[in-house]
Amino acid sequence: MPEGLKTAVIGLGSMGWGAAVSLLRAGFPTTGVDIRPTVCAAFVEKGGRSTPLPSEAVADADVIFVFVVNAEQTEQVLFGENGAVAAAKPGSTFVLCVTMSPSYSVEVASRLDDAGMRVIDGPVSGGAEKALKGEMSIMASGAKETFAQIQPVLDAIATKIFQLGEEPGVGSRVKMINQLLAGVHIAAMGEALTLGVKAGLDVKMLYEVIIECAGNSWMFENRGRHVVEGDYSPKSAVDIFVKDLGIVTSEGKATGFSLPLSETALALFKEAKEAGYGREDDSAVAKIYARKSGISLPGTSGN
Repeated sequence: MPEGLKTAVIGLGSMGWGAAVSLLRAGFPTTGVDIRPTVCAAFVEKGGRSTPLPSEAVADADVIFVFVVNAEQTEQVLFGENGAVAAAKPGSTFVLCVTMSPSYSVEVASRLDDAGMRVIDGPVSGGAEKALKGEMSIMASGAKETFAQIQPVLDAIATKIFQLGEEPGVGSRVKMINQLLAGVHIAAMGEALTLGVKAGLDVKMLYEVIIECAGNSWMFENRGRHVVEGDYSPKSAVDIFVKDLGIVTSEGKATGFSLPLSETALALFKEAKEAGYGREDDSAVAKIYARKSGISLPGTSGN
């Protein structure tokens, strides 16, 4: 058993699942928490333990990763009925991997500290594929001694661990900037590919050229492939960027900072959600451009 540490992962979505599987692969006894029975059963088949109740998962855990969707779910799994905090051992480390407002991250860190817990504000990035390989990036802030104590666990799920100081909320602020760029780049990807189709270009050819040229970005290459393949099964859903860009624009307004690109991208994701694409892959924003332009994309039947 590496370093004798036991772990729990609350939330077995695309990123949480990858982290939990990576922990098992590295030899850490891991309990996964999810409300979906099929997901719990699948994790047991991988060799882990599973339960729908956070309180049951954390009783003997040394490190507890929180991978739920938003601040509301974080509040529930940590402090609500059958929440993790009341059941965890004093001195357990909570790693907050949720993308949420920096102000709420600071609040949660303070409440965990008051409860006798250690905490790392550690949002993640990299997508489902990297998560499954244990190759995520973690934008983290927390006490140096806490990092040192759980370093082997962090190494099991990530290849890039950015230690951004000891102040809670720094990790969340950096993640906010990352999500600003990611959301704008996805919106730009949708605009670029659909403009190309409107101009009479083959979308696969266009994609293959751009990923080798200066206009490429990680999001264009990754999400553009989904559009080319007509595959909108959710790796990261439209709904996620409605939330994340909402955080960006809200924080901007609170500080009096103008965010015209973020606001435009957020409006596009909201439109995609209203069109019924909220649970589809975030690359489905391209469908909004296609519908407005009167064109068809691979895997779609008209507009």
